Amino acid sequence: MNSQLQKLNHAPSFSLLPKSSIHTNYQIRHGSPSLINILPRRPVRQNDHNKKKSSSCVVIRASSGELGSSAAVSTVTTTITSTENKAVSVKAVVTVQVTGGFLSSIVTRPLDEITDLLGKTLLLELVSAELDPKTGLEKDRIKGYAHKATHKDDDVIYESNFTIPAGFGDVGAIEVENEHHKEIYVKTIDLQGFPNGSVNVPCNSWVHAKFDNPQKRIFFTNKSYIPSETPSGLKRLRELELENLRGNGEGERKTSDRIYDYDTYNDLGDPDSKVELARPVLGSKEHPYPRRCRTGRPRTKKDPLSEKRSSSVYVPRDEAFAEVKQLTFSAKTLKSVLHALLPSLETALLNPELGFPYFTAIDSLFNEGVTLPKPKTSGFFQTIIPRLVKTITAGGDDLLLFETPEIIDRDKFAWFRDEEFSRQTLAGLNPYSIELVTEWPLKSKLDPEIYGPPESLITTELVEKEIKGCMTVDEALKRKKMFILDYHDLYMPYVNKVREIEGTTLYGSRTLLFLTEDGTLRPVAIELTRPPVGDKPQWKQVFSPTWDATGCWMWRLAKAHVCAHDAGYHQLVIHWLRTHCATEPYIIAANRQLSAMHPIYRLLHPHFRYTMEINALARESLINAGGIIEGCFSPGKYSIELSSAAYDQLWRFDMEALPADLIRRGMAVEDPTAEHGLKLAIEDYPFANDGLILWDAIKEWVGDYVNHYYPDPTLVESDTELQGWWTEVRTKGHADKKDEPWWPVLKTPENLIHILTTIIWVTAGHHAAVNFGQYMYAGYFPNRPTIARTNMPTEDPSEEFFKNFLKKPEMALLMCFPSQIQATKVMAVLDVLSNHSPDEEYLGEKLESSWAENPVINAAFERFNGNLKRLEGIIDERNTNLKLKNRVGAGVVPYELLKPFSTPGVTGMGVPNSISI
Repeated sequence: MNSQLQKLNHAPSFSLLPKSSIHTNYQIRHGSPSLINILPRRPVRQNDHNKKKSSSCVVIRASSGELGSSAAVSTVTTTITSTENKAVSVKAVVTVQVTGGFLSSIVTRPLDEITDLLGKTLLLELVSAELDPKTGLEKDRIKGYAHKATHKDDDVIYESNFTIPAGFGDVGAIEVENEHHKEIYVKTIDLQGFPNGSVNVPCNSWVHAKFDNPQKRIFFTNKSYIPSETPSGLKRLRELELENLRGNGEGERKTSDRIYDYDTYNDLGDPDSKVELARPVLGSKEHPYPRRCRTGRPRTKKDPLSEKRSSSVYVPRDEAFAEVKQLTFSAKTLKSVLHALLPSLETALLNPELGFPYFTAIDSLFNEGVTLPKPKTSGFFQTIIPRLVKTITAGGDDLLLFETPEIIDRDKFAWFRDEEFSRQTLAGLNPYSIELVTEWPLKSKLDPEIYGPPESLITTELVEKEIKGCMTVDEALKRKKMFILDYHDLYMPYVNKVREIEGTTLYGSRTLLFLTEDGTLRPVAIELTRPPVGDKPQWKQVFSPTWDATGCWMWRLAKAHVCAHDAGYHQLVIHWLRTHCATEPYIIAANRQLSAMHPIYRLLHPHFRYTMEINALARESLINAGGIIEGCFSPGKYSIELSSAAYDQLWRFDMEALPADLIRRGMAVEDPTAEHGLKLAIEDYPFANDGLILWDAIKEWVGDYVNHYYPDPTLVESDTELQGWWTEVRTKGHADKKDEPWWPVLKTPENLIHILTTIIWVTAGHHAAVNFGQYMYAGYFPNRPTIARTNMPTEDPSEEFFKNFLKKPEMALLMCFPSQIQATKVMAVLDVLSNHSPDEEYLGEKLESSWAENPVINAAFERFNGNLKRLEGIIDERNTNLKLKNRVGAGVVPYELLKPFSTPGVTGMGVPNSISI
């Protein structure tokens, strides 16, 4: 133990206090992993901040400087005197990243170059962590200008030297003022020259020009504090920074603002442009919905409840990453596809209703491509999306040529087979919909006066005939052998409304599946239902796999309808609503209520990067009125309204945890003797098998982290910032659900661990499982058509239609599938959504600087990283085990969506930290 203590005594320390005054406190609160169970823990009391501790804070004033530039950090040399009478010289090195706008302003650039020449680019003010013991006030700041030192690659380095008087104590924060006329992007500030090593201040933030906003920017050092432990000299700044981020809820947001606030989804429609583009406000009693970030744009003229749309959507300045990331950054690529490629496609494919005449015409998308009109900028598409667009050298035209999706590359007819249709409910793009059948007979809960008889036509006799008498329905229920995809009650209220839209149709559907003895699923029956309309009664019919030609084609058409239902539900509910949309309130609340120095903010922050920017882009071009989703998915203009109905009926925070979700759907039961504490209803359920290992790894990491910062359970309930965050998530971010009894309470470390694990699972595991396989499974659209355009031939058929169906049934299927423009638009978007950019940040891969400086957290993160690497090996091993028929077999795509790491590109694996695409 003595040797361990000696090692700690020689660890880098950033305090200006004598070593003897800090080591004991450091060992107990931030001790090495080997000591954590040896040294007794003690509760941290309210007055602990009065004790001398090693804390640093840096405040930076941004001079109006290089617009959008990534300049190197200014280095300021500071002489710091310890509480004894010894002065220390310290040098501040500021790294600024050059971005696109850095050299762009003709008007202000000469002024900023003069500022640089004068050595007054950035004003840095070092803030002492402690108050003056004599006056009880904040100590005088140590100020200095940073001058431009070097320019290397995309970084500009600024430096400065300071002399710090005796008794200043630890640096706890830096205030920064930007003397340039344009904002700059500050990456880091390093204070070099302390006896025990450098002090690192991570920034990664836009610093506005003082001419735009006189308020200085505040950056805290790496050390994390819960509110009750905040050093006395930092308390005011901690509160001030949160006030700045909250704003006052008034006015229209400017691009440079850093304000986080809430609003409803009232900006999806565009009634001033066309009356048919009006959409209801989502986030009300009638249409409950999570909240988004407030922009403060004016209201539309024709609908005072709706907000005007704009060419770009405000996100808080530090959420806008596209400007500082590589050209291949996901948000940039998606924007290029939405704003440039898709309009180009519309020009190339003139008839929006035209379907594919033959299956070979679908194949030509992968071997011949679609010729696009010559772009205004030569080589534009090849630069942004080289995977999608090739140049035809002879004519100079561009060619949209899709890569063959892996599912078709391995087995061209996989999409046609029933066993693959069933397998994908467990190991495909949407493993979240399949449920155990627990009630029989199947019956709707909708009002029969409006929707017709609630009883299903999938009868006991029909099921027992289909399962060839191997057991009765009662036995199958008891032995947990029957499963269902149930899109009946959610879709039925929209069927007649959707059918009024030209070029699409809809049914309510139920798909029954049977678990065979070898652990695979077999589809038994599909029921399609249309509610009464006008003078027509309810129509419904059950389709089953048959041995006659007409019945076979009817079954294939029924499967196409179910696939379209599943594709819509996957995109609108499982993907958009439950990950992107539900997460935004957690992000807004965290920035409004948790200080940047709060350990929980620092734990969550990597899982929140990029999400608000990608969500703003979705509101701008994907889920908006007339956008890609409405134009290419079955529910049409009711698509996002349908996701609101799902939020109202189905979304519960306590059910977003993977174990709870599996139990809710009957896919698992609690079993303390089983691995992960759960017994799965289907043992070979690849998503659940891999997901539970990932869930456990996240939970262990979060548990280690939380227990370190909250050694006394009462600290969770007394943490004002933490309680403020969780209260705001419930009452503002998810305001339409604020009175629900199922919200978890936040009183103990165990409560906190579960809440945080759930949020990290949603942003990482859940999102990866339903996003990065999109091109692999839906790139060949017959496998997952996003829309069904025609009714079943047996529903009110005309004599001519049925005659044509009998003559050439293949044409009926092609007419039901998406049109050429719908299919190619979706394929292009899914290709980009499934792509990992070269600078993707994967779960458990990157050690944040605030974790690195703490040996306990560092060791816990190493364990987490090791667990994720083990999961990779387990998945590889499982994908070679031929007994696991739901993930291995002839022509079967191996299930790798929850493999933690990936190379760039469309790989069908990799779990990023956050919802970044």
